[in-house]
Amino acid sequence: MQKSSFKTTRGDIRTLVKDAQDLFHEATINTGEKADALRVKGLELLDAAVTKAQDVQTAAFATGKEIAASTDNYVHENPWGAVAVSATLGLLLGMIISRK
Repeated sequence: MQKSSFKTTRGDIRTLVKDAQDLFHEATINTGEKADALRVKGLELLDAAVTKAQDVQTAAFATGKEIAASTDNYVHENPWGAVAVSATLGLLLGMIISRK
């Protein structure tokens, strides 16, 4: 899943939760069967938001595993390149910290 997909999904989740909140607010104003129907619809929207959030979490976990695997492969194939990159990053980080 790409970054734009995460943003879209996050927006979808916000919309679902906002709609559920609106339905619950309307259900507190109404009584009887209409209030019950609104509550049920709100719970369905919240369930959909939770499911979508779990899907995003699963996709992010899978992407993280793929990145870790490709990094591991790179380090095994290019050990000296990995040492050089690590040393350079350590040097830059040390310079930034020492400036403060």
